[in-house]
Amino acid sequence: MVRLQKFLADAGVASRRAGEQYILAGRVSVNGQVVRLLGSKVDPKHDQVAVDGKLVRAKKLIYAALNKPVGCVCSRKDELDRPTIYDLLPREWETVQSVGRLDYNSEGLIFLTNDGQFALRLTHPRYGIRKKYLATVEGEVTPAMLELFKKGIFHEGERLKALSAKILSKTRAKCVVELELGEGKNREVRRLFESQALTVKTLQRTQIGKIRLGELKPGKWRTLNAVEIKTLTSDI
Repeated sequence: MVRLQKFLADAGVASRRAGEQYILAGRVSVNGQVVRLLGSKVDPKHDQVAVDGKLVRAKKLIYAALNKPVGCVCSRKDELDRPTIYDLLPREWETVQSVGRLDYNSEGLIFLTNDGQFALRLTHPRYGIRKKYLATVEGEVTPAMLELFKKGIFHEGERLKALSAKILSKTRAKCVVELELGEGKNREVRRLFESQALTVKTLQRTQIGKIRLGELKPGKWRTLNAVEIKTLTSDI
């Protein structure tokens, strides 16, 4: 059972707030009976909901995980005509949008959905969904740098901060570092290292919330199961 205004929002009829106004105005009926009570619930599988006499069908909600490869963008259309992540998805998924972004040269885990509330909850800073990254950095990364990242730095007018950071391996030429972020500002990992005059050569997002990239190959996607969806939303 879901609240009637959420059903209307999920079906793409109106936002939750606008749906409440539809209900109060007597424009919504359930199984032929006008419903004016906010908070009323419906069973999407069995109840018939209509707005202004027109039947509203529940939209099939899609929740997917994609391993974004290097060399594609997260926009539906690109002014430079570069490949997009949407080229990797089924054609019938016309309504899905990426939950956040990864830049052209980055790879790894990204979610796609047509559930606006789900996307908002995963991207709004107040929910602080944690994300893990593996960065291969050209040059030497020191423990002191990582402590600085965890304390937070200012870069181009923004405060950037890693919740955790550790060196996984290092040579004279490069270091592999794992970082965990709580907000994910634009190019945040790259900018953290740029502040120390270091360049990130490869960057992969390996985890969002409790969902790991795992064995998903670059360019491939899979749908999230009910337990994973619940895990993500319960985190917030």
